[in-house]
Amino acid sequence: MEQSDIFMTYLRVTQHMSQQFRSHFGRMDLTFPQALVLSVLGEEGPVPISALAERTGSANSTVSGIVDRLEKLGLAQRQRSETDRRVIYVSATDKYRALRDKTATDVTGYFSSLLSGMSEEERTLLATAFRKLDEALEQQSGR
Repeated sequence: MEQSDIFMTYLRVTQHMSQQFRSHFGRMDLTFPQALVLSVLGEEGPVPISALAERTGSANSTVSGIVDRLEKLGLAQRQRSETDRRVIYVSATDKYRALRDKTATDVTGYFSSLLSGMSEEERTLLATAFRKLDEALEQQSGR
């Protein structure tokens, strides 16, 4: 396969995935970044903003703004650490957990449902290819 074909396929897949995620989460008035933050919170429990930013690949200020909006929706809450008052933990609320259970708002679960039509071998090949692409991108960015 030509490099240009690989690139064009990659662009089509990312565009299609973006459209799917926007459509799915938009029905619940959530953006993809909001759903991603909630997904991490739902999996990991209370986490500091900095860990949430690292886990989602976003800047602290970006995550802080997302958490602001999620708090207004009643889906996330902040709580200051009792041992270190400088640290603020964020957690999902019961309202989010009810929404997740009712509508599959979990990003990982939604992505899994998209891959469910693939064989185990196809999923393994895809995961290997994504890891190699991720490694190449990290090397390119000097990480």
